[in-house]
Amino acid sequence: MILAIDVGNTNTVLGVFEEGKLIKDWYISTDKDKTPDEYRILINNLFLYENLDIRRVSHIAISSVVPPVVFALKTAIKKYLEIEPLIVGPGVRTGINIKMDNPREVGADRIVNAVAAYKKFGGKPLIIVDFSTATSFDIISSEGDYLGGVTAPGIGISVEALFQNAAKLPRVELVKPESVIGKSTVTSLQAGIIYGFIALVEGLIKRIQEEIGEECYVIGTGGLAGMIAEETEMIDKTEPYLSLEGLLHISELNKTERKNRERRV
Repeated sequence: MILAIDVGNTNTVLGVFEEGKLIKDWYISTDKDKTPDEYRILINNLFLYENLDIRRVSHIAISSVVPPVVFALKTAIKKYLEIEPLIVGPGVRTGINIKMDNPREVGADRIVNAVAAYKKFGGKPLIIVDFSTATSFDIISSEGDYLGGVTAPGIGISVEALFQNAAKLPRVELVKPESVIGKSTVTSLQAGIIYGFIALVEGLIKRIQEEIGEECYVIGTGGLAGMIAEETEMIDKTEPYLSLEGLLHISELNKTERKNRERRV
């Protein structure tokens, strides 16, 4: 079994793969203050609750945008599972050619999404829209080159900033109102948040496609991808497990690379 762990700013996603298939996944809050011992107990309990034998895990791959969590996870995994986890970063084989001014600036979360998207939908230009703490747009060429990206504030932090700085506005549930034109403070807020965010997504997709001169296949991922995709024709497919699938593929690529090196030695 392979354990994939994607550490985001807000949430951490864990997935267990067996023979290339995702058999279980969990979403937990990201906590940079957890100790290695706490992570060991947490992961062990997740496996126990699902009647999965953690001793069957042979490889672990981690992507993270929160460095303190990487240290705690790596320490816990090496100490208690005696596995050297693969940390996605510079020097790790991904199969993606990063065409950025400084490739080291590209976050591991964006790399794993790009790897999975190209493996599943490669052969045509792609735009990956990740609805996470930030809303990121990543552009992949039909040849598998990472061409660059766009980063916008996420809907959650945008809404939180609005409520914190406008004391009289009530907090509202993030649900689609029946009409764009609100008939109450609540529905006008919901319309502005939901439809305004959809307009941002559609506008950036349109501008990206105009700039590269090609129509792209657009993939949505992240927590709000499903809701946004229902309201726009510009997202072709939603892939909720894109980051985990990217980690699986990177793990397999690097297993093969290690075996080849061992044979040469």
